[in-house]
This record gives sequence, structure tokens and C-alpha cells, in this order.
Amino acid sequence: MAKTKYVPRGLRNNNPLNIRIGNNWLGERPPRECSDDQFEEFVAMVYGLRAAFCIIRRYIRHYHRSTIRQIITSWAPAHENDTESYVQLVSRETGIDPDAPILFEDKPTMCALVRAMAHVEVGQTLPLADFEKAYDLT
Repeated sequence: MAKTKYVPRGLRNNNPLNIRIGNNWLGERPPRECSDDQFEEFVAMVYGLRAAFCIIRRYIRHYHRSTIRQIITSWAPAHENDTESYVQLVSRETGIDPDAPILFEDKPTMCALVRAMAHVEVGQTLPLADFEKAYDLT
């Protein structure tokens, strides 16, 4: 019997940060093409990443959640995740102190942050160019 390769949900959905259904996003798959009733599905990875950047931009600008710890505590609450491990993994991968403020306008830092979060969410390191392209669409 042949083994089928497991593809994480976030990659199948072009939604590597596992954004839950709830908003109307640029690049969403039409509802008739969607099979996931909990998480957004996008036509291309760049749109799933763009949505993540948009959410994090809102965290920083409107809710004043500008550190890795504040962002991830909102993104991956403790009742669903091991939030502190998530914070430490992202901090270690980015080289950014978990309590240091981050500016959305700092593209390299934002791309590193979202890339590290995607790595935690889907267990794979995705190409940096995908994040840079998505950031430019925000």
C-alpha cells in the first residue's frame, strides 16, 4: 500500500498561519470550492500571508500589541495552544526579544516574524520571497 504524503491544513488552504473564517479577504477561494468549515482558504499562498500581515498590522496599530509576546498571545491563546512555547520559538527563530516592540513599517522584521509564525503553525519553513511579496500587498 502506497503512503500518501501528509500536507498540513495551513498549506492545503494556502493559509499557513491558520486564520479562522470570519472576514472577507482578498484572494479567498469561492465558497463552493472550499472544504474547510473552520479556516480560511485562499487561491494562492500570497493571499493567505497577506491576510496574516493585515491582522498583525491591526494588532500593532489599533490594539497596541507590538511585541512578539503580545501578538502571539492574541494569535494563539493559551486555551488552544502552548502560547509560551510559541513565543519562545518565534523569538529564537527571529532573534527578537519577545518583549521588544516591533514596527509594522519594518518590512524585514515583519517578514521574519510572520515567517517564524508560519513555521510554528505548519512545521515547515516557507520561502522568504513569499512573505516579502505578501507584505508588499498590504
